[in-house]
Amino acid sequence: MADFTFEQDTQIFRDRDALTEDYTPNTLVGRDDELEEFHAALQPVINDENPSNIFLYGKSGVGKTAATRYLLTQLQDDVQEVTGVSVTVVEVNCDGLNTSYQTAIEIVNQLRPHEDQIASTGYPQSKVYQYLWEELDACDGTVLIVLDEVDHLNDDSILYQLTRARDNGNISDVNLGIIGISNDLTFRENLSSKVRSSLCERVVSFSAYDARQLRQVLKQREEVAFYDDTLSEDVIPLCAAHGARESGDARRALDLLLMAGDLARKNHDEMIREEHVNRGKEEIEKEIIAEGISDLSEHARVLLRTLMNMTTENATPARTQEIIPIYRKICEETGKDPVSVRSIRDNLAALSQLGITSRNEVNKGRSGGKFAKHELVYEVETVRSALASIED
Repeated sequence: MADFTFEQDTQIFRDRDALTEDYTPNTLVGRDDELEEFHAALQPVINDENPSNIFLYGKSGVGKTAATRYLLTQLQDDVQEVTGVSVTVVEVNCDGLNTSYQTAIEIVNQLRPHEDQIASTGYPQSKVYQYLWEELDACDGTVLIVLDEVDHLNDDSILYQLTRARDNGNISDVNLGIIGISNDLTFRENLSSKVRSSLCERVVSFSAYDARQLRQVLKQREEVAFYDDTLSEDVIPLCAAHGARESGDARRALDLLLMAGDLARKNHDEMIREEHVNRGKEEIEKEIIAEGISDLSEHARVLLRTLMNMTTENATPARTQEIIPIYRKICEETGKDPVSVRSIRDNLAALSQLGITSRNEVNKGRSGGKFAKHELVYEVETVRSALASIED
């Protein structure tokens, strides 16, 4: 029987946590323009002036949350050196909260001691907001409320209530500012007109990282996360290149570097090399696909198998009308009743929305009309392995 004794190793990772999402570096690289703009928007706080409402926009993994934590940590440190100025930061991730009511309760509970928390249900909305105003007014100086993934909220009343709190006489002794973080570039357009007029926000847009910037990010984390001479020269450029191709997502690049390190540790290798990165990429893609297809319908998976077969036969990108007969043949072979053409189109759209397949519109003009062509985003073997893991 194998020996499964646990012993600490000192071969690969010096501080593995430096590659995780919760880690905030001492300095933020690759975001100089965004940080400068964000810093200027936060300047009123240290002057004990009413803070600006600030909204950060950009795709996932471009450094919005990291920049927020970095600058707010710096702000709180610097405020301690200024007499008569104080700042309280409340950070709320709106993913999973859904409503303004739940968000207000979360803010109240973050401002209260643990033994004085309120339940997530059972209170009239007016009572929850009364608690909120009491807790905010009990704070000194400035309170900055960070609403990460704010676009996940189903309603925008919390934004209106917070921005109008002083004008409505709900707070009097505290300066209040909102920092909203959103992956949805159209989020503001979907707000009600009264909320848009009340926000008067400063907007900071975060562009995607390019490969050069991602190399800076990864190099910075390498120095903290790994022992010296642990990475071969091609590892950082390769991870950065993959991240740049994934819409400039630093999180994906860091996850890939972390996975490569884990694989090297698992194999007891002394150095992380290109093969660890390539295998790590396959593992991450398999996990992404498996998570995406786990809740898909049976026929969406059949369509995925259809595209796998067509890819093997070099028959993709393929139009829907080319996919349908092969899909129906697979249904016949497996004893399944095929769904309607409309359902086939809906399932193909679901696969595209998950990023497992791509859907490209083709316009042939008056003679050929418009149609869509579908193909896999990932390698066939990666998709096949993910499907097998779900079905097992």
